[in-house]
Amino acid sequence: MQDNLDRPAPAMTATPTLDTLPRRISDFATLGEALDYAAQGARGMNFHDPRGNLARPYPFSELRTDALDMAYRLIAHGIQPGDRIALIAETSPEFAALFFGTVYAGAWPVPLPLPTSFGGRDSYVDQLAVQMQSAQPKLLIYPASLENMAPDAAKLVNAEAISWESFGERAAPAVALPQASTDDIAYLQYSSGSTRFPHGVAVTHNALLNNLAAHGHGMKLVETDRCVSWLPWYHDMGLVGCFLSIVANQVSVDYMKTEDFARRPLAWLDLVTRNTRVGDTSISYSPTFGYDICARRISSQSHVSERFALSGWRIAGNGADMIRPDVMQAFVDAFHEAGFSAKAFLPSYGLAEATLAVTIMPPGEGIIVELVEESELSGEEWPGDRPQRYRAIVNCGKPCRDMTVEIRAEDGGALAERQIGQVWTAGPSIMHSYYRDPESTDACLQNGWLNTGDMGYMSNGYLYVVGRAKDMIIINGKNHWPQDIEWAVEQLPGFKQGDIAAFSVTTPGGEEAPAVLVHCRTTDDAERTRLRDAIREKVRAITGMNCVVELVPPRSLPRTSSGKLSRAKARRLYLSGEIQPYLLAA
Repeated sequence: MQDNLDRPAPAMTATPTLDTLPRRISDFATLGEALDYAAQGARGMNFHDPRGNLARPYPFSELRTDALDMAYRLIAHGIQPGDRIALIAETSPEFAALFFGTVYAGAWPVPLPLPTSFGGRDSYVDQLAVQMQSAQPKLLIYPASLENMAPDAAKLVNAEAISWESFGERAAPAVALPQASTDDIAYLQYSSGSTRFPHGVAVTHNALLNNLAAHGHGMKLVETDRCVSWLPWYHDMGLVGCFLSIVANQVSVDYMKTEDFARRPLAWLDLVTRNTRVGDTSISYSPTFGYDICARRISSQSHVSERFALSGWRIAGNGADMIRPDVMQAFVDAFHEAGFSAKAFLPSYGLAEATLAVTIMPPGEGIIVELVEESELSGEEWPGDRPQRYRAIVNCGKPCRDMTVEIRAEDGGALAERQIGQVWTAGPSIMHSYYRDPESTDACLQNGWLNTGDMGYMSNGYLYVVGRAKDMIIINGKNHWPQDIEWAVEQLPGFKQGDIAAFSVTTPGGEEAPAVLVHCRTTDDAERTRLRDAIREKVRAITGMNCVVELVPPRSLPRTSSGKLSRAKARRLYLSGEIQPYLLAA
């Protein structure tokens, strides 16, 4: 008889797109109930290697079996309902099983970020510790690859730490599981920018499932839909939109890790292409920078239509940052030969405090832009002594099912159509609270309404978001959006998105002024001086303001764990002297 070692390994088969199990659009009372139902079908998760090859199919049925075993292990370990379990959110079957196992055990999973390329070991340990100090978890479970970091963070907050490899080897004696209520807390979500004063968003099962139903109905799911995602599971768009949603709405999904996308971004489009070529349709979301990276990467290559087939990309979602129409157009220009349609773009707006989605563009409408005169954005009338200047504002869609959006003035009064003010929202998917932070909860939740902290306006039932209120630069009573300054500098040769951070500072004379920190890659002092002057003139031409320009070393501007520029942290590091600008001749 032939030795088994001589036989070729059986080919792995991805979980199917189609299934005989009737689809239910997240009409469940609890997240555990949603997985119980999904496990009756054949769909599931599929994990891919850095080159996009299938590495591990993981049907929902297998996920449920593993999750129940994890729940039994947690209960055997002494975990009680309501305990917090911190989980390093690596895109993997282990995290998925631990997340749902924690839910089955009645405890609260707390996804925490992986290390990024920004900062170092100590910075990452501090980030974990500060979020765990807020969550007060009984246990931190981490991949063994983080053995030299994760346990040190746990020690700082007196939490127990164990690798999930070790935890998975423990006995899993079956016991009766606690019965969850739809109003119980399902998980805690820390925003990607939570580094100093973290806000743990407490989300109930009811709020979560209501929002997941809004996703399914808003995207008008069809049987041939299949999700493709590289988004991190410690960010709300990745966790809720591309992990929990695919379970509650029974959609097969193809994953690549975020770090693999960063190294080979076009592998993302290879996965979408694979779906198109077998007749499936793709749903895949990204912040603006993901589309930007791909458009830039392909610009130096030819034969786009030979490698890619993107006509089956039904929903190319946009969210998590300001949507830039120039980047979206560049993506269309780069990939239209491969069949990509601009109508596939689906802008949306949301935040963790609303579980995720607040507004979604109806499928097929694409990117819709309105030109807004800058005096409207700054809250003053056009003086008439200069040419009018306009900014393109992207339509973020209509309120999701069961959600309501209002635009309010600073005094709380409702504003009329096309008047810019604070964006407030209400509905069943609004968070329960910020965990252990009643003061911050009361500051943004009032009579069931959430103050999002964003500024925008409504037009014909659609929401247009113009920026963050807390990021606004106010000079002489006039409002300036940092995005406008950053975008102005990006127009200069040699700069790209993420190279610039704009914020306000107080000058030695006591006046408010905009500061612009810019990554500088040249070592020639004369060239640095020329760049500084060019940046100053460009900002003055766009905004009419004189600004403080500081050239800083590459990679010194901080980012959140999801890869976005953190203006607030950049300002803090600059003012504290932790970001040291290059010294230039006067």
